[in-house]
Amino acid sequence: MNDTPSSPAGTDTPGAAPAPLGAPKALALGLQHMFAMFGATVLVPLITGLDIGTALFCAGAGTLLFHLATGGRVPAFLGSSFAFLGGYAAVAPKLAGADGTPVPNAEMLPYACFGVACAGLVYLVLAALIKAFGVKRVMRCFPPIVTGPIIVSIGLILAPTAVASCKGDWLLALVALGTIAVCGIWGRGMVKILPILIGLAVSYAVACCLGKVDFSAIASAGWLAWPVHREATVLAVDFSRRAEVWNAVIAIVPIALATIMEHIGDISAISSTVGKDFIKDPGLHRTLAGDGLATTLASVFGGPANTTYGENTGVLALTRVFDPVVIRIAAVFAILLSFCPKFAAVVSTIPGPVVGGVSFVLYGMISAVGIRNLVENRIDFAKSRNLVIAAVVLVTAIGGASVPLGSKGAVLTPLALASLAGIVLNAIFPAGDYATRAADDEPPKGNTFEV
Repeated sequence: MNDTPSSPAGTDTPGAAPAPLGAPKALALGLQHMFAMFGATVLVPLITGLDIGTALFCAGAGTLLFHLATGGRVPAFLGSSFAFLGGYAAVAPKLAGADGTPVPNAEMLPYACFGVACAGLVYLVLAALIKAFGVKRVMRCFPPIVTGPIIVSIGLILAPTAVASCKGDWLLALVALGTIAVCGIWGRGMVKILPILIGLAVSYAVACCLGKVDFSAIASAGWLAWPVHREATVLAVDFSRRAEVWNAVIAIVPIALATIMEHIGDISAISSTVGKDFIKDPGLHRTLAGDGLATTLASVFGGPANTTYGENTGVLALTRVFDPVVIRIAAVFAILLSFCPKFAAVVSTIPGPVVGGVSFVLYGMISAVGIRNLVENRIDFAKSRNLVIAAVVLVTAIGGASVPLGSKGAVLTPLALASLAGIVLNAIFPAGDYATRAADDEPPKGNTFEV
């Protein structure tokens, strides 16, 4: 990894002195970063039923917290994480509304948020272990042969949900799906960076032309309001309902195994783009701690889990402007936008089949990214140990295997059980692939769940 610094002002000449950006250019670049993260960030609350304004507020606040934890040196933006969608679906599955369309499970969403908040604390534990023992020794417990199949399973478990949403109107779903595919494959510049946002916009416009959008919620929404609602935060959790609390923790916390690998991959990508090794300075332990704190903070306030965003890394590569101040400006824009219920109401009018079409691509991409994780880390499936580990993880997760815990109704969910099985089998079976990678002093490649 190249340690030669590139200019944070936009020049791609290594070691060049940064020229001042100036307020107008910094504001414009910050707005661009805000739009880059926007489509994916608002999609998670649309799918889960969480509040859109809260998601934007937590993305901005989480990004600022991450920059505080890393000394303001890493130009990363944190937005809503797709990796936890399976956890939300397991703990707070949507309910059937009066007209048969899915509606948010308002009672159980705070329990899911509590589980995600606990998952964020896993980052802090791992950060402390990395600080104490070093990256190589700790990451032996999270090899790609375990996390890759887990990521594949997350997408496959969610796939039926996407198909169910598309069934309401396959035309709208296919417009969204096709637009995203065209932008992602043949797009150039910002078009290639914003396929989700463009796909949502095009399919929403088609829905409007066909008269399939209800605008009544926009008229009734106010222009200014506090984005955090107490009834949707962790304060709404009834901790006397121990089974629900433990189910949320057990179902969601193991997902942190996959998102930690995603984080490492994203920080590696940002390091390569900028030309500075952020895994060494400010250190992986500090970036993990910042990500974990942001996720816990967001979940406590009723927002989705946070994660470092690949879209914004793409913007860094496109603009060659690496100044972290620009990212912090984008975070402030996200926070300001979260205070406008009128804007959130516009987003909430997006028809379910449009979201289904986007999810159709997204969930498949999650599984595909898991496969890419295995390929990029050179996992050799000619070895029986790797075949057995991957097979056990996939069948356990997708097959619905679960284990009851005690007599209070708590259950070790399929994904949690699969994660545990993969870690144990990898430790038991000899001659792991990861043992040879660790000697290279290179962290395993991660991934991003954004299209």
